[in-house]
Amino acid sequence: MKALRNLVDNVKPTFTEGGKLGFLASLFDAIETFLFVPNTTTKKGAHVRDCNDMKRTMFFVVLALIPAFLFGCYNTGSQVGLEGFAALMYGLVRVLPMLAVSYVVGLGIEVIYAQIRKEEVAEGYFVTGFLIPMIMPVSTPLWMVALGVAFAVIFGKEVFGGTGMNIFNPALVARAFVFFAFTPQMSGEKVWFSDWKMMGATDATTGATALEQLATTGDMQWSVMDAFLGFIPGSFGETSTLCILIGAAILLYTGVASWRTMLSVFVGGLAMGYLFQAVGLTEYPAYYHLVVGGFAFGAVFMATDPVTSAQTNTGKYIVGFMTGALAVLVRVVNPAYPEGMMLAILFMNALAPTVDYFVVEANINRRKNRVKTVK
Repeated sequence: MKALRNLVDNVKPTFTEGGKLGFLASLFDAIETFLFVPNTTTKKGAHVRDCNDMKRTMFFVVLALIPAFLFGCYNTGSQVGLEGFAALMYGLVRVLPMLAVSYVVGLGIEVIYAQIRKEEVAEGYFVTGFLIPMIMPVSTPLWMVALGVAFAVIFGKEVFGGTGMNIFNPALVARAFVFFAFTPQMSGEKVWFSDWKMMGATDATTGATALEQLATTGDMQWSVMDAFLGFIPGSFGETSTLCILIGAAILLYTGVASWRTMLSVFVGGLAMGYLFQAVGLTEYPAYYHLVVGGFAFGAVFMATDPVTSAQTNTGKYIVGFMTGALAVLVRVVNPAYPEGMMLAILFMNALAPTVDYFVVEANINRRKNRVKTVK
């Protein structure tokens, strides 16, 4: 590490303002702070002393995504008839180009904006770039991934001022753009079409996903255990509830995500599911909603986004509950759009500041009433 530190220090003058490659200062700073903890310190005001800067926080999120990512690789191969290591490698080969496109396009735009604004490259995209391929079908064409990433970074984040200023979750903005612009490739039978003959894989076309079967027939061909483990068709990283829960444990243990939001999403989804079951609108158990589609993935990795979710503790309960309830509401009431988690989270992203406002105002009024009582 000392040799690497010396190398970075030697080339740093070339990339600073006034150097030959000074126009790449933002990109160099992003690489340096990714490799080493920044050595900058505040000169006045409050001081926060913590070894975990934003890049290290983003690292924990990526670490929590690894179980779902690896299972997504295996499940992709298993859907085309492969087993064991061959299935894992097949899925890895399919998703790596999507991951590369996501990072090249997204970070490229981030660097351009950072250079124009003469700012550091924000760290938020390290997670967003990893999330985008995981919430899309593995068969999504690379040019669609590139378009979705570009739209999300430019119109979902940079127009609001960059990382920390965005209203909507950028990864979901990318998926929403691709879904509504190219619906056949994001839902229906084309989601799991494979025309690759690799490592013994056979051409395979899987019909409706578990969510589509629930919406149209009220049942699904897979068992609840298969759905919980993840051996069903779906977007790349969203199928295994078990792996997602392992990621949730990592996020909660490291203190990165809020258990209030996470728990409330599941409670809201169950409550709405049982309500529909009680009034006869659905015949399948309410907990089906929690193990199929992107419900668990959205609850753990999307709804808990610290930028776009509620900031107050009470607000986290409210926003989380409404997110889960709204997701199930969309699934049941609108069979043409069986996956409601994406729209529910984006809708609650827009309402979260309002929820926080009323929570704060209620606290202020409560304290005012206490003052009046004391007087």
